[in-house]
Amino acid sequence: MSEPAHILVVDDHDEIRNSVSSYLERNGMRTSVAESAAEMDAQRARHSFDLIVLDVMMPGEDGLTACKRLRQECGTPVLMLTALGEDDDRIEGLEGGADDYLSKRCCHVNS
Repeated sequence: MSEPAHILVVDDHDEIRNSVSSYLERNGMRTSVAESAAEMDAQRARHSFDLIVLDVMMPGEDGLTACKRLRQECGTPVLMLTALGEDDDRIEGLEGGADDYLSKRCCHVNS
């Protein structure tokens, strides 16, 4: 029997971070959470992840900068989950190394 996917959810907003994590766990995933890019790095030093769900707008290092850095450091897939939903934002995220880009406006995660 294989282990469930381990997903790191990085978002500075507690409610969103916890809702996404709860949703993923209810659907058979294992999750860890971080509220900043610095905390993401600390989690990555301790664990290996199958996917990183990364917010764009965070205090400190923003998600786009963190994603570009992740691309240089590892091959873990990155899903940008953000309130920025314009086409230009999506293009910037994908060009910055995200594997996919999902606007928080288009979805609602029930906790």
